[in-house]
Amino acid sequence: MAFRPSLELRRARHLGHVPALLVIPLGLIVATCVVDVLAPPHIHLGPLLVAAPAITVAFAGARVTALMGALAVTAQVLIGVLRGTLTTANVQAQIAALLVVSAVCVSVCMVRDRRERQLHQVRSVAEAAQSVLLRPLPAHAGPLRIAGLYMPAEEEADLGGDLYAAARTDHHSTRLLIGDVRGNGLGAISNAALLLGAFRAAAHRQATLPRLAIHLDAAFRWDTSQWRPEEEQDTDEDFATAILLDIPDRDPVVHLVNCGHPPPLLLRGTRVTTLTPEVTHLPIGFGERFGFAAYDVQTFPFEVGDLLILYTDGVIEARDADGLFYPFAARAPEWSEDNPDAFLRHLRDDLKTHVHGHLDDDAAVVAVRRLAV
Repeated sequence: MAFRPSLELRRARHLGHVPALLVIPLGLIVATCVVDVLAPPHIHLGPLLVAAPAITVAFAGARVTALMGALAVTAQVLIGVLRGTLTTANVQAQIAALLVVSAVCVSVCMVRDRRERQLHQVRSVAEAAQSVLLRPLPAHAGPLRIAGLYMPAEEEADLGGDLYAAARTDHHSTRLLIGDVRGNGLGAISNAALLLGAFRAAAHRQATLPRLAIHLDAAFRWDTSQWRPEEEQDTDEDFATAILLDIPDRDPVVHLVNCGHPPPLLLRGTRVTTLTPEVTHLPIGFGERFGFAAYDVQTFPFEVGDLLILYTDGVIEARDADGLFYPFAARAPEWSEDNPDAFLRHLRDDLKTHVHGHLDDDAAVVAVRRLAV
């Protein structure tokens, strides 16, 4: 089947080169034959041959396992012929046992391969869904160079509650969204998809960031509550922290609305500045429920050569073995001269080292450098 080559390739990468590993069962068959033929009549090593197909099943597919089983049976027949015991009940029982064990090993291989093919198909669908929901950020947008990094907490997961997106407007500016949906699992993924869809549909149409924030909040609240019973409306706890940004092409500034999200970092050379807004609004999803019907825009300098870093709390709340948080603001200036892609590679490697390869929460980072117009 078409999937088989990739299946064998993944096994080879994980366990080593398959032909090299075949030396083990083949060597066992040869050694058993030689020793059994030369040994005294009362010593029988034929039963060891069952180990050959049993070992092969660990790293090879059904065909190779069946071949190894056939070689083991042939070796047992050869031993019986050379020792003149082929017609004895003991040797015939050993041959029958080899046939049964080989058949079981081949069956195990076939079941395992079928399940791996199914898993591969599921992962392919998941990757396709990820590419739709969390689309890669554009490498260039006007005078900006942009890169995004997503690090899921679950090793096999591709998407969680952290999100980012970008859009160009008709007013020669780039709008960005970074957010973190409350919770995890399918519910968080669903809400992340909702927020991303609302942003992509309205980011280029809403005239101002406050109007865009109001649109996202209203869309989020409506969609997450429309199917809930009325008695549960007041206890709805679906929300998302987020930052909305608008970066004009010609003005060296960045406009932002912060909805309960960690503030961005601005790197200018080796100096780092936290863009802490005067007003931090409630997360998306709370909006009018707590009396907030408007959003204030904060403006910060963003000049040519500056590097703007957006991130979720999975970065700054990552702990090492001693329980110490990742010192993001202290580490970031070490890579400030790199382009956004290189910066994120340094950050990813350093963060993984800090947590010893295991994140407790999803982490997303967006790096934006302003270039000369």
